[in-house]
This record gives sequence, C-alpha cells and structure tokens, in this order.
Amino acid sequence: MTPNTHVALRSGNPMPVLGLGTWKLTGDTASAVASALRLGYPMIDTSGDYGTQPGIAEGIAKSGVDRADFYLVTKIEETDDAYEATRKNLDELKTGHADLMLIHRPPEQGAGEALWRGLMRARDEGLVRDIGVSNYSAALIDELSEATGEMPAVNQIEWSPFGHSNEMRRYAERNGIVLQAYSPLTRGTRLDEPSLIEVAGKYGKTPAQVLLRWNLQRGTVPLPKAGEESHRRENLDIFDFELAIEDMTILDTLNERYSSLGELPYE
Repeated sequence: MTPNTHVALRSGNPMPVLGLGTWKLTGDTASAVASALRLGYPMIDTSGDYGTQPGIAEGIAKSGVDRADFYLVTKIEETDDAYEATRKNLDELKTGHADLMLIHRPPEQGAGEALWRGLMRARDEGLVRDIGVSNYSAALIDELSEATGEMPAVNQIEWSPFGHSNEMRRYAERNGIVLQAYSPLTRGTRLDEPSLIEVAGKYGKTPAQVLLRWNLQRGTVPLPKAGEESHRRENLDIFDFELAIEDMTILDTLNERYSSLGELPYE
C-alpha cells in the first residue's frame, strides 16, 4: 500500500485511500493545499460551507499539479438545491467536475430524496463522477436507496478507534459502500491515550500515524486535517509499517463511541 493505492467504488471508479481534510483550514488554505499536493496527497476534501473552496482553487493553481492527478471531494448542504449547489461548488473550486459529491448531512425530515436526485442529475450530466452521503445512518441510506434505486458510493463519517461502529462497517461492506473517516485523529483530543502511545512506541511512530494506519487496515479512508507542513508530512508517512493483529485488537478495544461532536451522528 502506498499513497497512490486506490479503492474501487461501486461505479468502478478508483478513489485514493488517504486525503487531506480542510474543515477550519482557513488560515492559509491556498498554501496548505499547494503544499499537500506537492507532497503527494492524492485527495482533497472540502465542503460548500467550510469557506475553503476559493483557497483550495488558489492552492491547486499554485501547486502546479495537474487536475487529473488528484481526487477532489466536496459536499452540498441539507438545505440546498443539490444540483445548483453542485454547480456553485465547482465554480468556487474553478474545476469542471468533482470526483465525489456528498450530501453533507441528512435533512431534519427524511433522508433527502430530492437532494439525492439532484446529485444523481449532476452525476448523469458529468459534473461529478460519483455521489455519496455524510453522517448518514444505515436506516437513512436504506430510505434513499428504496426511494431512488441507488445506493451511495461513500458514507463520510466520524471514525477512529475511540468512536466507530462495527454495525456500520458491516452494513457498508454488505452494500458496497466505502467509509471515509473525518476527524480520524479525534481533533487531537485523544492522542495522549496510554494504550495508543504504547502501540506507537513499538513501531517508532507517532500516535497520529498509528490512528491513520488503523483506519487503512480497517478498510476506511482517513481524511486528516493538517495546518502545519510537518503534520502533513507526518500524516503521509504511514505506508512503511503495518500494525500487528494484536495491536489492531488493542486499538479496537478503545471504542467508547467517542465523538468530537458529542455523539456519533450516524447511530
């Protein structure tokens, strides 16, 4: 496995196994994105409500990296007209297409059938290559599928050893859905966990690197945010080791349904 390793989505399209998250990366988004792309990050994740899309467009231009050489994920909001919001996102990002467009979160009522149909239209017109959801429960995904006949390619959810759901993982596997992991580093709140530090010491790695490697070995796609170049380098340096089965088990047992949001939104 390398930064250029891909996982196949249900459409057959490839998606990288690691990306850069950009939520609250508003201090100097352009420089951070340009740095990440030059370092070899294969995927950038954003959203219409992050406020980072214009900076990402600038960073892409500054990086000199060809658009075909990285994967771009963005999201529409639950109150949007999904098709029009897709076009607006692409305008802000100064690109002709997104590789993946997600519904950021389910609406207050229902699963968002109108949103999903808007994304299906955008996909069918070539504005996006694949479509998915974020923060969705299995029941809401089933509701979307039953209404439209189409499952999402991806569910982007909060995911770490401290907070995850084996039920969701099994559901995703059964239905050909790839799980993307936001806040895979717990926003820095759990990096001092003694068991995590002990495992990291065995491999000469940092706790953050172990958390990301755990995600890779569990088949989820981590999207760590990193404002400092040193952290971007650190988060990319996770492909030269493999966690032993016993260490994966230690990390699995840390699960307490922890969420930086207070509760896991997909349960």
